[in-house]
Formats: sequence, structure tokens, C-alpha cells
Amino acid sequence: MSKLEPVAVTAAPRFYSVAQVAAMFGMSTMTVYRAIAAGEFPAVKVRGRLIIPAKAIEAIADLAVAEQTVVDASGWAPAQRGSTG
Repeated sequence: MSKLEPVAVTAAPRFYSVAQVAAMFGMSTMTVYRAIAAGEFPAVKVRGRLIIPAKAIEAIADLAVAEQTVVDASGWAPAQRGSTG
């Protein structure tokens, strides 16, 4: 019987933690959490943990470079849904 070998992950990440995004942007994690809570920054919530899609970060950066302008990240966050319960 062969042993299972660990697989090295070399692909770019699909999601980043709030701490990783805060470090990338040079801001505090609390600033990122507040922007997410205010609906000003895109995030995905999984069992209480917030993660940020790498595609959103890349798209925001690409637009800022392509248009040589400031991009408001709130345009990338979906509108907050009301509670159903």
C-alpha cells in the first residue's frame, strides 16, 4: 500500500483572509472589517469567518491601473440584503 504524499499548493490563492488584505493595503484589520460591515468592501462569510475573493482584489487593482484613477471599493461590494427572519 502506498503512502499519500502531501500536495504542494502552487496556484494563486482564490481567497484572502482579512489580515492578509489589511497587510496588502497597509491598513489595520479593523479598518477592513469595518468596510466589510458597512457594505463598502466585498467579502464572503463562511460560518462566521470573512474571506475576500482574490478576483475582487485583482479586479479593483486592474481597474485602478487601467483607468489611472482612484477606485472606490464600495462599488465592488453587493448591496446588503435585509434579514428574512
